Amino acid sequence: MVYEMSVPDQYGFVILACGVLPLFTNVYMSGSVMKARDSFDVKYPNLYGVPGVHKYADDFNRVQRGHQNYFEHLTHFTVISLIGGLKHPLTCAASGVLFCLGSVLYQKGYSDTSLKVETARYEKGGVVKWIGYFAALGSCVSMAGSIQQWW
Repeated sequence: MVYEMSVPDQYGFVILACGVLPLFTNVYMSGSVMKARDSFDVKYPNLYGVPGVHKYADDFNRVQRGHQNYFEHLTHFTVISLIGGLKHPLTCAASGVLFCLGSVLYQKGYSDTSLKVETARYEKGGVVKWIGYFAALGSCVSMAGSIQQWW
């Protein structure tokens, strides 16, 4: 069976929020890592600071880890939001903004050495990332359910 669909009028918002905005989010978050490299004297090719080698290894690693976490979820987020946006474009566009904003807040919290490492990533609003992520996931599941013939 062939399933035909059209792209909704608001899909351009999905492309901007879930395809373009993450690029700018990455550039912003990368800037934080580069600044931390200079501040904490962690030179390339080290991806992370090495305890015992770098004086402020843990401080740098918190900044780097916040950025790395973004990459760990970005691919899945992009796929589910672009698919879910075919049925729920405004929801997925909003989820893209929330995911990017929440990722920046996650990194800011995780980087704050005055906070306990176990909870720091959520103390400055990092949970917003997951609201966007799960909204996109729900939209993607809804899209799958609307095109799948179950019997």
